[in-house]
Amino acid sequence: MPATATGGARVEEAAAAAAAAPSGSSSAPSSCMGTRPEELAARLAAGGPGVVAAGEGLEGEQERVLALREIKNQIIGNRTKKLLYLRLGAVPAVVAALAEPAASPAALVQAAAAAGSFACGVDDGARAVLAAGAVGHLTRLLAHPDDKVVNACARALRMIYQSKQAPNFDVNNEKNMDFLLSLLDSNNENVTELAANIISHSCDSNTEQLALCGAGVPQKLVSLFGGSVNLRDACLDSMTAIVRNNWEVASRFASMDHGKAFRSIVGLIHDRTPRTRLLACLCLIAIGHASPCHFPDRQIKTKLILVLLELIEEPGHVGDEAPLALTTLIKDSVELQKQAFSTNAVAKLSNHLVANSLETRRAVTILLALAELCSKEEESRSQLMSGQVSTLILDALKHDCADIRIAACSCLKNISRSSKVLSAGRLSCDTIVAPLVQLLCDSSTSVQVAALGAICNIAVNLTPRKSVLLHSGVVSQLVNLSKSMDPTLRLKSVLALRNSMFLLNPKDKDFIMKELTISTLSSLICDSEHFVQEQTLALVHNLLDGYVDAVNYVIGEDGMVINALSRQLNNASTPGVCIQGMLVLTNMAAGDELSKEAVMDVIVPHRSDRIKPSFVVNFLQSKDKQLRVASLWCILNLAYPKSDASSTRVARLQNAGVISQVKSMRNDPCLDCKLRVSTVLDHC
Repeated sequence: MPATATGGARVEEAAAAAAAAPSGSSSAPSSCMGTRPEELAARLAAGGPGVVAAGEGLEGEQERVLALREIKNQIIGNRTKKLLYLRLGAVPAVVAALAEPAASPAALVQAAAAAGSFACGVDDGARAVLAAGAVGHLTRLLAHPDDKVVNACARALRMIYQSKQAPNFDVNNEKNMDFLLSLLDSNNENVTELAANIISHSCDSNTEQLALCGAGVPQKLVSLFGGSVNLRDACLDSMTAIVRNNWEVASRFASMDHGKAFRSIVGLIHDRTPRTRLLACLCLIAIGHASPCHFPDRQIKTKLILVLLELIEEPGHVGDEAPLALTTLIKDSVELQKQAFSTNAVAKLSNHLVANSLETRRAVTILLALAELCSKEEESRSQLMSGQVSTLILDALKHDCADIRIAACSCLKNISRSSKVLSAGRLSCDTIVAPLVQLLCDSSTSVQVAALGAICNIAVNLTPRKSVLLHSGVVSQLVNLSKSMDPTLRLKSVLALRNSMFLLNPKDKDFIMKELTISTLSSLICDSEHFVQEQTLALVHNLLDGYVDAVNYVIGEDGMVINALSRQLNNASTPGVCIQGMLVLTNMAAGDELSKEAVMDVIVPHRSDRIKPSFVVNFLQSKDKQLRVASLWCILNLAYPKSDASSTRVARLQNAGVISQVKSMRNDPCLDCKLRVSTVLDHC
C-alpha cells in the first residue's frame, strides 16, 4: 500500500554530481574516460597515488581523481552500472579514498559524490557503503577546511540517510545530540540540511522526540525557515517527524513563543513553492492529530483542505501525494469529511481521475482519498456513484497494478456501507460481485484482503439480494481462504462468511454449511488466532439465529462443534471469544429440550464423583459487562419456567454455584445485568 506523503527535499544524484564537478573548463585528460568498469575498478583498488602506472606524486593523484570521477559519472542514475561496480568490489576502494590522510580535496569530493551515488536508490549499494565505513569518514570530513569537501560530504551523507538501510542516529546519546546541534548551528546550508535529514530518518520513538524537543531542536528548525527552499522543506519534514503521534511534543510546539512557531507553519501553506505548501500541510496535520485540543481552528482546517485540493493539480510528486495528505487529514473525522464535501472535494477528485490515466500513482492516492470521503458520508457516496468515476472503479478492479486494485476495493468497501446508495447507483451488486470474487484468487495477499473487506460490507448490506452474492462462487472461495496460512486472510474470510450468514434464509444457510463443513467450522473455532475464533463463533451465532434446525450443525457429527466451543470456554481465552461463545449457547438454550440439555452439559458437565465448578461463575464475575450480560441471558433461557425440565436444570445450576453468584449480582453496576438478574431469580 502507498505510504503517507513524507520527505523533505531529497538529494538527487545528478545535482550532487554537478556540485562535485570541477569548476572552470569541463574538459579533462582522457586517460580514464570510457575505460571499462573492470579496468577502472582494478586501478582504483590498487590504492594510493599509484592508481595507474604513470608514476607517483601529483600525476598519480590526478589519475586517482580521474578514476573516481569516471566511476561516479558512470553510475549516476544507472542502476545496472551500480550493480556491476558493486560486484567488482569498487565501493571499498571508493571509501578508502575518503580515509586516505594525504588525499587531495579533489579526490575527496569525487569519492564522496561516488559513495553517495552508490547509496542512492539501490539497497545493496547503501549496505555496501555502510559496511565500508563511509558514514564515519564522511562525518569526520565535515570539519575539513575546504568548503567543497564539506559540501560533497554533506550531500553524500544526506543520500545515505535517505536510504532505509541507514542506521538510526541515537539522539538519546549526549555526544550525538551535541554533534547534531552543532550541525544545526552551522553556517553551511548543506550541513544544516543534513542535520534535518538525520532527524527525519532517526526520529521514531517518543523518547527520541522528547529528547529533541528538550534540546531545543524545534526552535532551531523554525529559525531556519528563512533559508533556501531545500533547507526549509527539510526542516518542515523534520518538524513533522518530531511531533508525529506525540501529544506532549505537539502541545509544547503549538504553545511555543505564544503560538508564533505554529503560525509560521500556517503561513507556509500559502508559500509560492508547491512542495513547501504540501510539507507545511503535512506538518499541521501531524500536529492536529497528535494534539487536537491545540488545533481547534476550523478555518485553518478548511484552508488545509482547499490547499491540498489545489495541489492535486500540480505535476510530479506533489500532485501525487496531495490526495494522500487529504486522506490523512480527514481520516475518521465526520466533521472534516463533511467540510471536504462542502468544498466540492468529491467532484474535484472525481474529475481529475476521469481526466487522467489510471496508470499513475496519483490514481491510487485519489482513489484512497475518495474511499475516505465515502467512509462516513452518505452524500459523498451518492455523488461519487452518480458520475463517470463509478465505471472507472470497476475498470480499476481489473488493473495490472496491485495498488490500484487495492485502492478500488477500498472505495467499494466504503461505498457498500450503504445498501441504499449501492442499490441506487451505477454499480449494482451484480456488476460488483464478479470482479471482486475474481480478486479472491489474486496473486497479491494485500489485494485479496482488500477484496474481502468490500465483500464483507456487501454481504451484510444487501440482505434482500444476497443470493446474487452466494451463487457467484464466493462461498467456496471464502472457505478456501479460511484455510489459508495467512491469519489476516483467515480472519477476513470468516468475517465475510459471518456477514453472509446474517439474516439469511434457512435454505441459503444450509448452502453455506455444505461448502464450509462441520469439520472446517470446528477447526476455525480452535484456530491459533483469537480473532478468528471470535468471528467463527459469531458466524455460528448467525447460523442459529432464526433457524431452529441449525442446532443440528452444532450438536451433530459427534458434537464436533459444541465440543470445540466447550474447550474454548473452559480455557476462557479472551473476552471476545467468551462473549461470542455465550451468545451461541444463549441461542441454543432458547430452543427445545435437547438443545437446552446440550448447553447444560457444556456449562455444568456431569461427573461421576462431583460436579465440576462451572466457567460461567467466573464469567459472571468478569469486569466485562458484555460477558456478564451474555452469561445471564443463557442462564435465563435455561431457567425458563415453562420448559419441561427447568426445575432440574435450576437444581444443577444451584449445585454448581451459578445461582448463588447470580444472587450476589442484585446490585450490579450495569443496568442490563440488574434486569437479567431479577428475571433469573424470579424464574428460580
